Amino acid sequence: METKLKTAVLGATGYSGFELTRILLRHPGVEKPVLLRRGVEGNGSGHGASHFHVEQPVNLADMFPVISGNGSYPLQPFSWELLKEQGVELLFLATPHEVSRALVPEAMANGLRVVDLSGAWRLRNAEHRAIYKFHDDDAELAEKLTGQAVYGLPELHGEKIAKAKLVANPGCYATSVILALAPLVKAGVIDRQKGIISDSKSGVSGAGKEPTPKTHFVSVADNLSAYAVFGHRHLGEILEQLELNSGELIFTPHLLPIPRGILSTVYVHLNREMKAAEVESLFRESYAGKRWVRVFATPKLPEIQFSVNSNFCDLGFVLAKDGRRLVIVSCIDNLGKGAAGQAVQNMNVMYGWNEQEGLQ
Repeated sequence: METKLKTAVLGATGYSGFELTRILLRHPGVEKPVLLRRGVEGNGSGHGASHFHVEQPVNLADMFPVISGNGSYPLQPFSWELLKEQGVELLFLATPHEVSRALVPEAMANGLRVVDLSGAWRLRNAEHRAIYKFHDDDAELAEKLTGQAVYGLPELHGEKIAKAKLVANPGCYATSVILALAPLVKAGVIDRQKGIISDSKSGVSGAGKEPTPKTHFVSVADNLSAYAVFGHRHLGEILEQLELNSGELIFTPHLLPIPRGILSTVYVHLNREMKAAEVESLFRESYAGKRWVRVFATPKLPEIQFSVNSNFCDLGFVLAKDGRRLVIVSCIDNLGKGAAGQAVQNMNVMYGWNEQEGLQ
């Protein structure tokens, strides 16, 4: 890492973007990132969300005093010219889905590699992608980029990520559920006709920084609520990555009255009787050498407090006495392995670095 990588972050003022910025600032292979901000879209530009009128730069430390006292962190006006002048090679987009959808084609045209933290490029299936209601100016180009985008789950797609120009960082819920189920699906031991249930719960930061009536303190505190039942955006990711059909999985997200963390409890029926040691072996063999997945020996189960503020995905399970019913518990930090940490892990894979760099 003698020559440090030059990166830029668009969206550093959001929860995931700020977490990402903090990780990049301590990463040994990365120069201090260029921090970018969006303003009001310019009138008459003809280029959609990629051109903005921006007021005077602000210091990120004024918005997040936790990083104050260590220099200035100006948020500069976004422009492709600035990225070129600064020698930026990798652009992180921590932006709304529709903004990433508009910016990525131009980023590719400007020769940048991109890690996109939004859902803009995660989904191959148009039916799944319809939930975002994208309106592409160039549908043919968008379809081409969709085919080129690599789903950024290093434990499953490391070789493709290493060569990728565009990495679509997975959703937080999707990460927790996919990693819980992938070894079992690959081994073909799930009785898919009996269905899979994922009961998932997330801290409030997973809903983003913009407050809504459901995420205000009065609504969240001392409460637990289900939402987006049969209609959550991450469902399509889970189905596509595990090659399941919609009738084989019920996924229900819930909002926890905590700032961050996800716990997914996944219920499956097995198509043959198994021993706990055999199930544990499946998980351990699948994730052997995968630094950021920890498999707990049964019957110990993960808890949110074990993985919060880290890039770990913790997996544990309990097998019923009949050997045919299995409960898996998967825990991640939604801002870590579910967003910013995984984005940096993807960067490490893209540039041939140890996946631990900057994340320990």
